[in-house]
Amino acid sequence: MDIRQLQFLIALDDTRHFGQAAERCHVTQPTLSMRLRQLEEQLGLTLVQRDQRFHDFTPEGKRILAWARSLMRAHDGLLAEAAACRGQLIGTLRLGMVPLAGFNPARLLALWRQEYPELSLQLTTLSSEQILEQLASNQLDLGLGYLNKIDPASFASLTLAMPTMGLLFAPAHVSPPSDSPNWQEVARLPLGLLSSGMHFRQAVEQALRSRGLRANLVIESDAVQQLLHSVRYGLCCSVIPYDADLLASNPDLNWIAIAESSNLAPIGLLIRRQKPTSVIAQTCFNAAKPLEMVQPDGP
Repeated sequence: MDIRQLQFLIALDDTRHFGQAAERCHVTQPTLSMRLRQLEEQLGLTLVQRDQRFHDFTPEGKRILAWARSLMRAHDGLLAEAAACRGQLIGTLRLGMVPLAGFNPARLLALWRQEYPELSLQLTTLSSEQILEQLASNQLDLGLGYLNKIDPASFASLTLAMPTMGLLFAPAHVSPPSDSPNWQEVARLPLGLLSSGMHFRQAVEQALRSRGLRANLVIESDAVQQLLHSVRYGLCCSVIPYDADLLASNPDLNWIAIAESSNLAPIGLLIRRQKPTSVIAQTCFNAAKPLEMVQPDGP
């Protein structure tokens, strides 16, 4: 058994396709298939259900795959630790982020890239719950998410923003009902919102439900860019947290605070406390400490 066989196994799980897995690993498909069969022979187990194409992993294969991922993380951590001993930070930082956080993650990314130019960044958009799960299982190095549901014994955090809810609209297409609309007025507007599993969407639903209201939902998406396009073309308005950077990059859109909307849970950077801690994760977490907020952000 060697590292390359484990890389092949993980690539097959990520792509669910022999050809794509081989392409990702820069080998031919016959080579990848042969090395995986050798791994099966060495373990005395069938790991992959296949004929001429990939179908799935066997139950035994799924158990082995979990160990393969753990070993690859240890391998990558060892290389990063060795680089750190040489005064370098080399490797990949895996960052999970909630959408529409009210904090522009580019501020973090720019800081890390400036400090550690040899570092690669792998970004994934997830719900708050998924971020906590993947941090706990070491599938992520850091998370950018809401801090109201974290266990301080399991995760350390830096507070980066205190988002405020407001109405996003395109003045060319929509005139807001007032300079500070209430939730009754917002509920009557055609709205585009994040998917229901997202923390911010749940906060919007709770604000409406507590007043006996329901959203006039016309568009639902897990992609922020799709919501912005829909608002820009006058298809809907949206409820989002205040984000000066987002508004600056979308000058055709406007944001106004919603009356009687309390601040959301704080947004922050998360790292798991369980040892061993990735040297990349800990270094980048420490580098972000100057961004930790003292006073809440606001419009």
